[in-house]
Amino acid sequence: MNKIRNNKLAVFLFMTPAAALFLVIIIAPIVMSGYYSVLEWDGMSKGTFVGLQNYAELFSSNSIGFQLALKNAFLLAILSTIVTLPISLLLALVLGNGIKGARFFVSALFVPSLISSVVIGQLWSKIYNPDYGILNMVLQNIGLEELTRTWLGDPDTALIAVYIVMLWQYMGYHMLLLYAGVKTVSPELREAARIDGASEWQVAKFVSIPMIKSVIRICVIFSVVGSFKAFDLIYVLTNGGPAHASEVPSTLMINMIFGRNRYGSGSAIAVFIIFLCFFFAILIKKVFKVEEEE
Repeated sequence: MNKIRNNKLAVFLFMTPAAALFLVIIIAPIVMSGYYSVLEWDGMSKGTFVGLQNYAELFSSNSIGFQLALKNAFLLAILSTIVTLPISLLLALVLGNGIKGARFFVSALFVPSLISSVVIGQLWSKIYNPDYGILNMVLQNIGLEELTRTWLGDPDTALIAVYIVMLWQYMGYHMLLLYAGVKTVSPELREAARIDGASEWQVAKFVSIPMIKSVIRICVIFSVVGSFKAFDLIYVLTNGGPAHASEVPSTLMINMIFGRNRYGSGSAIAVFIIFLCFFFAILIKKVFKVEEEE
């Protein structure tokens, strides 16, 4: 084994397929998007070099709608961090204490994460339907007719309605990651804290949570980055509407490229999404590293 590790040719041969795949699937599309982002190009004729004009247009006064899309993405990221993750963490802590039927609940909560986002979008569009949707029917039957509305067609409720679907789909995913982390905490440590008089909340706060900070960090990164690159669920439910109320950078990018044939502007949005994902992933890692050092 050591001879293979010391053989640079063998290492090169083993790494070449993975490196080539990484270059073709990841690096090459990013480089091509960066190239197209500095062109005024309709996808058919020859592109015209315009420098950083497409990037400047994203934040100009006559913006194509990117500022609103970015605002919505930030709102989804905040909600995912302060709502989805605490709920997932609470479920993981409760189930991690070994309650009866824990495996069933873990499996049941994780099932939505296994279902295609397109299927989930179609399912929830029926639930939100203003005419025969179960949500409005329940509100009517319990005497709350004034609360019924066109959930996905109302600019005031479209984005929050989309977020609720995202919460339902990804809550179990984060719960499973955190549950796995909680199960790695030594039961002896938790039991020792209980013997010393700590309540279940104190055991969670001072024993379990500090020991799974690395898992929490991963979940925070997934939540924030996932919010900035969210696409399929929003596209199926609202396609960014109504009146761009639920528009996010990814849906705007698709609209610019395939709806308006503005490949340069769409590529600029794609590059900006990549930048945001990398920036916040690094920032979150730095924040957790500072907390660990303190």
